[in-house]
Amino acid sequence: MFTGLVEDVGTVARVEPRAGTCLIEVRPAALAVDELAVGDSIAVDGVCLTVTSRGSGGFAVTAVDETLRRTTLGDLSAGHPVHLERALRLGDRLGGHLVQGHVDGVGTVAERRTAGDNLELTVRAAPPLLRYVVEKGSIAMDGVSLTVVRVDDNSFAVALIPHTARVTALGRKEVGGRVNLEVDMIAKYVERLLGAFPRVTT
Repeated sequence: MFTGLVEDVGTVARVEPRAGTCLIEVRPAALAVDELAVGDSIAVDGVCLTVTSRGSGGFAVTAVDETLRRTTLGDLSAGHPVHLERALRLGDRLGGHLVQGHVDGVGTVAERRTAGDNLELTVRAAPPLLRYVVEKGSIAMDGVSLTVVRVDDNSFAVALIPHTARVTALGRKEVGGRVNLEVDMIAKYVERLLGAFPRVTT
């Protein structure tokens, strides 16, 4: 479980495709590698992965082909910036929202514009995913917890305050860039539970 509050922006050091999997080595910028242990969960651009090895300069995770197909991790190459967040510990402050690191889909940045001091990103996404997106609701974008400011049938928009634009890679995301999306999991559970009851018509 994560909060969507990115701890660090690391850099991909190496991507090594293997049979059915892909090894990804990451060098953190500020996160202390010695605070990670093999077997720990870590969110890389919003995708929950397991630390498989670590060294003095970084750590490695392994993504299976299914993860590579359903997320933007398949786009990664050496030098690419990635958001990093360690798993939430019981007792920690929940400053963002509940994030599982289970990506629901990939969106595409359709527009970026300044709105006062803020940067507003409009993201196109598939209608089956947008059904869970609501104005003023939460969404994780590349693992960053954000508030939806606008939504329609084809896209939604989020506003990045200057701090978020500066300390995450989203501030550098250009039109056409792909982003991992995880909708609020509560919405999915509510839909599942309500689907078990017959609709009442008047």
